[in-house]
Amino acid sequence: MKKSQSSEEFSKINYIEFKERVRYSECDRMGVAHNKNYLEWFEIGRTEFCRQKQIPYKDIEAQGYYLVVVEAFCKYKKPLKYDQEFLVRVTLEDVSPKKVIFTYELLTKKEKMPIASGYTIHIVTNAEARVCSLPNHILNRLKSSEV
Repeated sequence: MKKSQSSEEFSKINYIEFKERVRYSECDRMGVAHNKNYLEWFEIGRTEFCRQKQIPYKDIEAQGYYLVVVEAFCKYKKPLKYDQEFLVRVTLEDVSPKKVIFTYELLTKKEKMPIASGYTIHIVTNAEARVCSLPNHILNRLKSSEV
């Protein structure tokens, strides 16, 4: 991040948004999405974030780096129902060579009203599960404002 760029400005240019739909297998008998799926939608979101930043997660792993979740949080605001379309918005909140923080919002498709929000904190490890640093070429792709 450039020194002249505030954290808020950084977050505004470092997000992606895409549409999802609640699948039948993700619901209970009453047609309400089970709470565990929200964290899965977060994971889909961060994978898509990396893909759209031209550094697919599989390429990060192929280079010997892993973003290990060390903390996850989700605040549920409104239930999702079977076949409901919604938006997943993922923001790169903070990134350093050894730590990456993503924030997430699930929003109604039309009104963009909050459904859920949360974050995940990741540490960077190598294949031996030892903490290490991401190389500059990966950091720069993640920070890039290009999508």
